[in-house]
Amino acid sequence: MVRKIWITALGIGLTASGYAIATHEGHEHGTVRPLAAWDIQEKIDGKVSKGTAAEVTLEPGQAGAAHRHPGPVLGYVLEGEYEWAIDDQPPKVLKAGQTFYEPGGCLHRVSKNPGKSKTRVLAWVIHSRDAKDLVIPE
Repeated sequence: MVRKIWITALGIGLTASGYAIATHEGHEHGTVRPLAAWDIQEKIDGKVSKGTAAEVTLEPGQAGAAHRHPGPVLGYVLEGEYEWAIDDQPPKVLKAGQTFYEPGGCLHRVSKNPGKSKTRVLAWVIHSRDAKDLVIPE
């Protein structure tokens, strides 16, 4: 019985996290598939925190709208090429196997697949558990 309750709660949490990631303005960014959400034991800035993972898939030429996240992001390019830029930094083209970091609240202004094949990115957002949106349109 306890296991069923735990599994149901986990499913609800993942669905809510995925919804918060996937339903922001600028949905032309590609597809977002929630993968996991974990409560973090340590407090960040005095708040209880959570880590949420999602897989972002971009078809050739697809680009996302500029946005911010409520906490830091750690990313890993799983497949293809990913053109990425934050704040006023020049864009970089990352290839499969490369990683990136975004400080919380920075402007993620370039998010694009510049290649001729599909791009897949794994992104972890570290945020307070009470964050309403994990993607904040600019």
